Amino acid sequence: MVKICCLGAGYVGGPTMAVIALKCPAIEVVVVDISVPRITAWNSDQLPIYEPGLDDVVKQCRGRNLFFSTDIEKHVTEADIIFVSVNTPTKARGLGAGKAADLTYWESAARMIADVSKSDKIVVEKSTVPVKTAEAIEKILTHNSNGINFQILSNPEFLAEGTAIQDLFNPDRVLIGGRETPEGRRAVQKLKEVYAHWVPEDRILTTNLWSAELSKLAANAFLAQRISSVNAISALCEATGADVTEVAYAVGRDSRIGPKFLNASVGFGGSCFQKDILNLVYICECNGLPEVANYWKQVIKINDYQKSRFVNRVVSSMFNTVSGKKIAVLGFAFKKDTGDTRETPAIDVCKGLLGDKAAISIYDPQVTEDQIQRDLALSKFDWDHPAHLQPMSPTTVKQVTVSWDAYEATRGAHGICILTEWDEFKALDYQKIYDSMQKPAFVFDGRNIVDAAKLRDIGFIVYSIGKPLDAWLKDMPAVA
Repeated sequence: MVKICCLGAGYVGGPTMAVIALKCPAIEVVVVDISVPRITAWNSDQLPIYEPGLDDVVKQCRGRNLFFSTDIEKHVTEADIIFVSVNTPTKARGLGAGKAADLTYWESAARMIADVSKSDKIVVEKSTVPVKTAEAIEKILTHNSNGINFQILSNPEFLAEGTAIQDLFNPDRVLIGGRETPEGRRAVQKLKEVYAHWVPEDRILTTNLWSAELSKLAANAFLAQRISSVNAISALCEATGADVTEVAYAVGRDSRIGPKFLNASVGFGGSCFQKDILNLVYICECNGLPEVANYWKQVIKINDYQKSRFVNRVVSSMFNTVSGKKIAVLGFAFKKDTGDTRETPAIDVCKGLLGDKAAISIYDPQVTEDQIQRDLALSKFDWDHPAHLQPMSPTTVKQVTVSWDAYEATRGAHGICILTEWDEFKALDYQKIYDSMQKPAFVFDGRNIVDAAKLRDIGFIVYSIGKPLDAWLKDMPAVA
């Protein structure tokens, strides 16, 4: 019986291992983590992450061939295949700060594996890591191997939060990179056999280590670039009276381009896009490719510009000040169907409004008040370090309240900012909301999900990203 151990019980490790356990009943899968609260949650009815379909998968396998434990060394010792899915945050200080990946957690994981292993192991990189990480890990393991043979594989994840379980059940591709040696090929084959339980053979791609590592960074960079491209066009649409939805639809009908990732919005978020592009930039700089680095930097710059442009629209529309005004924020997660707030545009938008002394009332169906306060109080890049290394009780931001109901959040507000495309926001009773708000009442739709014409009929002044401007907004400067 093959035994698999996964280090790290987060958004990647938990769902991936749950699906492997479901699809491979003969394999014992153990997910380990140093965080006791996190493992306790995985063993309870209230899982630590929200992901449609995840509950069902976990409940079918947990206790049968899927286990969650804090006894890391025991399960690493017993495993044949070890997936490493620990954090790889962007360095906040020191050499490469703000761009390079911080491999502290990876390195300590590798040293621990070397220390406790008594039999040969296949070690699989599952976190997003900078190119050449495998080589560094290999050096740590071989220099501390005590005669044990370690094979390093790169098996990047291509999950999209909100659809992770479907992505795992039916992946576009599974990518496995390994050494081009007889032992390396055997290790690749062994991991391939795990996925072959449910993934067609032609979708399991094998490459060398570096290609696998770089493919992950490149895929995220290309996706983020599409969002920044359509967001750049959205600014031009507002200036000229074009409609970005119509432009994106026309562009997406070109079969060479396709329709996905062409929705204009307040900006992209999530744990990977910005981090991976910064990583790509750093690698390009380190390899003497400043022009390539500058090209990818621009994708992040446009994303930051889109968020600040949105804040400027809010402030300039409301007589150039939001000081003391109640602004309702609907949605704090970086996208619908997830409770994840890592790099969510809502953080920068809220901080921008707080900078102008707004009073903010936030409602999100899946994000806790504690998480929102933590996100607004933490410094950039600190969010990606494990919870036990973050401040235990970050200072709360006093001008921010969190509501558990959209109607409560919007009562008495001067304006509403829609920052996550939750389906429930499309179905709200906007007449009821309008009646309870200060007038003039504004809606700033950062996701283009509401029917602007209907809202204008009710009496709202509406700003939709990349759409022809409301008569009210035409007279206002785009930049406060």
